Amino acid sequence: MIRQKGDRDRLELNGLEIDCVIGDQPEERGREQRIVLDLVLNCDLSVAGASDALCDTVDYAVLAETIRLKARAARCRMIESVAELAARVCLAEPRVTEVCVRVEKAGAVPGLGSAAVVVTRARGGGDA
Repeated sequence: MIRQKGDRDRLELNGLEIDCVIGDQPEERGREQRIVLDLVLNCDLSVAGASDALCDTVDYAVLAETIRLKARAARCRMIESVAELAARVCLAEPRVTEVCVRVEKAGAVPGLGSAAVVVTRARGGGDA
């Protein structure tokens, strides 16, 4: 693929499964449910591509585990809150300039396969 002006490098983390307390209904507050996150991090990957060294890129294993631990501890009521939490964790990594987070919760409503939110945040705050 030929890069066009304005294209950005991306690191994608797909299908991050987290079992946590999530939901606003009383019956949801006493049990864990699974949510699934997809994250797209905009960051310059050229240095890591040239060096082949983990220290030159985003350590996505550490990032995923940090998001998992923070989401479990937060016991959020809304998937929107989990998305914001995950975006903040990603943007705390200096190499990440922008992040898009999708959070999906299956079985949120009877007869509905899943509910999901997508947020995009950039360094410096707010929507991208």
